[in-house]
Amino acid sequence: MMDLHDFPDVAENYDSYVQAISTYHGSGWERFYLKLAKAYGAGGVLDIACGTGALAVPLAQKGFDVTACDISEAMVAVTRRKLEAAGLSARTFAADMTEFDAGRQFSLAIIARSGFMHLTTPEQQRRALLTIKQHLIPGGVLTLNTFQPWPSAQAEQINTGPGDYTLRVEYINASNQKERIYNAIGYDPDTQIMRGNWKFETLDEAGQIIDTRVRPIAMRQTYTQELKYLCELCGYEILECERRKEVGGHIMWLLRNPA
Repeated sequence: MMDLHDFPDVAENYDSYVQAISTYHGSGWERFYLKLAKAYGAGGVLDIACGTGALAVPLAQKGFDVTACDISEAMVAVTRRKLEAAGLSARTFAADMTEFDAGRQFSLAIIARSGFMHLTTPEQQRRALLTIKQHLIPGGVLTLNTFQPWPSAQAEQINTGPGDYTLRVEYINASNQKERIYNAIGYDPDTQIMRGNWKFETLDEAGQIIDTRVRPIAMRQTYTQELKYLCELCGYEILECERRKEVGGHIMWLLRNPA
């Protein structure tokens, strides 16, 4: 089943709306990952769920040996286009983080933003962690981030129906048209999955709606203790697990492959 970021229109407009919608911008997000790359990335950086290259491009600009992948062909195409426009060299390919083969190992793997949360079952999470571990050199590091589920938000989402849209942001899209993004996200406490839709409305100069697109999304909320246990079962050593403003106030995980 296609998810939000698999759609070409979302990929093309992603850079236009993400700065207005994301809590990461303005928090030193890029500097944070460049610092991690300087500390751990000498043996190559694997940028997983790379999106439109927000991290792959600056890493390549700083001279790191970068390989970037994403499950979305459309997102990878945007990343590749940006790299080519900047005259930068980095390998890019489309792949599911639960099962891929990059053909080599790395000293640092990064799943930035909320990429890991798009794995909607513990089995998918386990497969991803094990697959990535195979791509890390002994002593190699994986970093990802999650957010600790918040009961009041969960209670509100449990009662949110598929048509209960809330305006999320208004922005100018890649075609220089005004758009509004609404979302309606419900929550299932049994599966810990947030599931719903984003609705995109494109407006003309008079403010009239000329196009409406609805795109599905699903993400899983994972409790910190739950993920700690899973990481340990998958053979990782947990170096750090704490809230960091640089990742939008979410929990930043730093995991080492001890093998």
